Amino acid sequence: MTMTSPTPTTPVKLAPAPRSSGPSRPSRFRMGAGQQMKGGPFAYAALAVVGLGSLLPLYWTLVAASRTQDEVLASTPPFLPGGRLVENVRAAWEQANLGTAILNSVIVASSITAATLFFCTLAGYAFAKMRFRGRSWLMTAVIATLTVPPQLSVVPLFMMMSGLGWGGQLESVVFPTLVSAFGVFFMRQYLTEALPYELIEAARIDGANNFRIVVSVVLPVARPAMMVLGMLTFVQAWNDFFWPYLALNQQNPTLQVALGQLSASYTPDQSIVMAGALISTLPLLVVFVVFGKKIVGGIMSGAVKG
Repeated sequence: MTMTSPTPTTPVKLAPAPRSSGPSRPSRFRMGAGQQMKGGPFAYAALAVVGLGSLLPLYWTLVAASRTQDEVLASTPPFLPGGRLVENVRAAWEQANLGTAILNSVIVASSITAATLFFCTLAGYAFAKMRFRGRSWLMTAVIATLTVPPQLSVVPLFMMMSGLGWGGQLESVVFPTLVSAFGVFFMRQYLTEALPYELIEAARIDGANNFRIVVSVVLPVARPAMMVLGMLTFVQAWNDFFWPYLALNQQNPTLQVALGQLSASYTPDQSIVMAGALISTLPLLVVFVVFGKKIVGGIMSGAVKG
């Protein structure tokens, strides 16, 4: 038996690691934990253009509301506010009965918003987390109603409100819009992702019934989406013109119906019409200023998982 000597192995040479000339600069397109993308001059310029374009109609409304009709319709329109804002606002207030119209709009928009948030949150929770027969078919039917033009339901809806004795009353505007298909779909999509089944099961183990689960578990989780839906619903109800114009009369109008009557004359005064439009816009600005930060904060808190 012969013994063979082991074959010598060739040592492997490792390439030297590249020397760093200094601290590495963070990549502009790679986001790390806690990092935020910084906008350049182009982004700030684009945001400035969009912001000015959004404020331009409101600024022109203020300018036209503070001028005379001859100045508004001149070949060279004015670019600065005038001194007739108080007179035009007083004229619009008296001609269109804006006091009653604003009160009616507040009642209608607030009632529709509160009812929509309540019913749509409950329906969204049921479609998202509860198991019952025909759930998918019912949700499909709710979504299918979004494809139906509202003009098709005007005649039967008007006959229904007249049969209930609500002709010309605010109930005829509030009752048909207590629930929206978009609100049900919106809350269902949000609660499907934001509300885990573990929270519901934990509440049931603790002995909570369905009402207690909705109050203590569902509503706190759904608060960000409810604030967004409430803002959208309030703005839509406040600016609605078509159905209130058909359902209400001139003695009991909403704000948009009153503004329509203000510009319905043969030769309407555009400065007075713009003063009325400015009055109708101010409540929406106040609502957005008061609740804007809460809505954005609610969206951001709902987007964070933890």
